[in-house]
Amino acid sequence: MESLDTTILNTAVPVISDALKVAPLSMKSVLASYTLSLAVFIPISGWMADRYGTRRVFASAIGLFSLGSLLCGLSSNIHLLVASRVLQGCGGAMMVPVGRLTLVRTFAKSELVAAMSFVAIPGLVGPMLGPIAGGLIVGYLHWRIIFFVNIPIGLVGLVMVYIHLPDYRRQHPRPLDIVGLILFGSGVALLSYVLEIFGEHTLSVAEILGLLAISLALIGGYGLHATHIRYPLLQLGLLRIRTFSAAVSGSFFTRLGIGGVPFLLPLLYQIGLGLTPIQSGLLIMPQALAAMSTKFLMRPLLTRVGYRAVLISNTLTLGVLLLLFATIGLRTPVWLIALQAFCYGAFTSLQYTSMNTLVYADVSEEQTSDASSIASTLQQMSISFGVAAAGLATAFFVPDRYRSNPSELIHGIHEAFLVLGLFTVLSTAVFRTLKSSDGGNVSQHKVIAPA
Repeated sequence: MESLDTTILNTAVPVISDALKVAPLSMKSVLASYTLSLAVFIPISGWMADRYGTRRVFASAIGLFSLGSLLCGLSSNIHLLVASRVLQGCGGAMMVPVGRLTLVRTFAKSELVAAMSFVAIPGLVGPMLGPIAGGLIVGYLHWRIIFFVNIPIGLVGLVMVYIHLPDYRRQHPRPLDIVGLILFGSGVALLSYVLEIFGEHTLSVAEILGLLAISLALIGGYGLHATHIRYPLLQLGLLRIRTFSAAVSGSFFTRLGIGGVPFLLPLLYQIGLGLTPIQSGLLIMPQALAAMSTKFLMRPLLTRVGYRAVLISNTLTLGVLLLLFATIGLRTPVWLIALQAFCYGAFTSLQYTSMNTLVYADVSEEQTSDASSIASTLQQMSISFGVAAAGLATAFFVPDRYRSNPSELIHGIHEAFLVLGLFTVLSTAVFRTLKSSDGGNVSQHKVIAPA
């Protein structure tokens, strides 16, 4: 439901911006507000699951997400839409980490790659159907329908949760770090706001720098606070585990580069190339097809090659693919665009599975809840910042007076892809801290010692 909503919305961004009478690049606030809300509220997802049980929390998350979807569909301006997306994010913040936590507590580490790959397949139905569904809805119905489709899916999800989802909880859950939640949440929210408005002329440079300093001070304040209490909101001590640190930091920097792709591609296809929403959806669809078709190859590949080699080579490949997106223009053959999308989807799927499973390689069972919260929080922060960075890069290369000019917009998006691609290539340095044997208890990769 969550992935379907996001992919449908990405395809509909140009149409919704026109309906709400805002610039297409302003729609990044609608996308970023959701992922930012996830980053703010995900840290308490582990505590919620430990205290109230995975079943009740997951069901509540679906209900809140469905309510937010209804309000999104009823929104009459971009401000109400952003507020409703924040409510959606509150529900979505409990879905992925609690679901992932349930998997980690159900399966042994040696079975984790296969389990996560299998469970991810139904989740990829959303990205596969979302782009074309978004195109059909905005092309033949109304953009508001893209939010209303979540409601029947949510009702079915509630029934399935109460029938099948195990109910894990701790006998003696730890207390909630309210001070940490305020410091961390407000700092991250303010930082995301600064990144969103940076490059616009609504605030002066001095005001933006002041807000940036406040946001960094709040986040730094949380860091100091976390070292002086027994049960902090996020157990930053887990970052001393090499595999965990490499997985979450590598995931953060990699997603900064690729997080803006779902925002940029529909703008490139629909405004730059003049394609219809349906055509745009069809060109994005190969990404999900590739991700779904390659999931069964993940475990054999990780077993044979190991996490270090896979993550270094795969991140480098993703960076190159982003650079290739900067070559798409009016004369690019459709088959070549579709081939690039397919390759990008396959390598992105391998990247996500590798990073998500490496997180738990050397984490004890008692630490899984904390590990899931940190990994999911940084993941959503990087996606939110990635959307903001993509919008910022495009806005930087395309002045206001050119944003209605397709050729100038294409040029700006190309420059944005070049910046994001180079950043992704540089992020391979994070995974070089891994050893060849790291993650072997998850991937079953065996390092053969030299004779």
